[in-house]
Amino acid sequence: MQIFGFPTSPFVRKVLVIAAEKGVDVELVDATPHKPTPEFLAASPFRMMPAMQEGTFTLPDSTAIAFYLDAKYPDPPLLPDAAEARGRAIWLDEFADTILSNSARGVAFNRYIGPALLGLPRNDAAADEAEAKAHPALDYLEEQVPADGWLVGEYSLADIAVASCLKTLSYGLDVKARPRTAAWLARMEARPAWAQVADLERDTIEGAIASGAHRPS
Repeated sequence: MQIFGFPTSPFVRKVLVIAAEKGVDVELVDATPHKPTPEFLAASPFRMMPAMQEGTFTLPDSTAIAFYLDAKYPDPPLLPDAAEARGRAIWLDEFADTILSNSARGVAFNRYIGPALLGLPRNDAAADEAEAKAHPALDYLEEQVPADGWLVGEYSLADIAVASCLKTLSYGLDVKARPRTAAWLARMEARPAWAQVADLERDTIEGAIASGAHRPS
């Protein structure tokens, strides 16, 4: 299976962690919306990142891919069976993808990703604006995080999606300032699948910086 994208994206990271949890071998194919390859566009005609290809089947969008992976590779399941838990997991995935991710991208891009990977000037005003919008979402998350265990009772898509956004946000903001969130993130970071993807992300970033591959030509 090929995953098209770059691992600083919370959406790419989410899919990579899900695949790692399920033991699915994936090839991360470097792709970004501003430099789309024909293969990436074939899988994601609207330049949504990530996209996947497995055999002749292609699919864009992290949540669509997450549902596909959970259906095709059901062990371990990442969508709870119980109605309330499943509803909460899907809501928190949506919270991560539409509320938290907007701030995460604004902070990370303007404080780190743009300057480090694209050679763009640091934009503190834009980062500060995004950070101001992030804090209400982070306060809400702190209220949702249990003292122990996982967001909806059992480890699920909710934990992966939200933690993936926080990882991106951490490129420009201390995401461990709230104690319950910090403890929950420590539990996430202890999972082998998360550590595997974090190592890949670190190596990919270091390689991109060394080569200047993501700088405008």
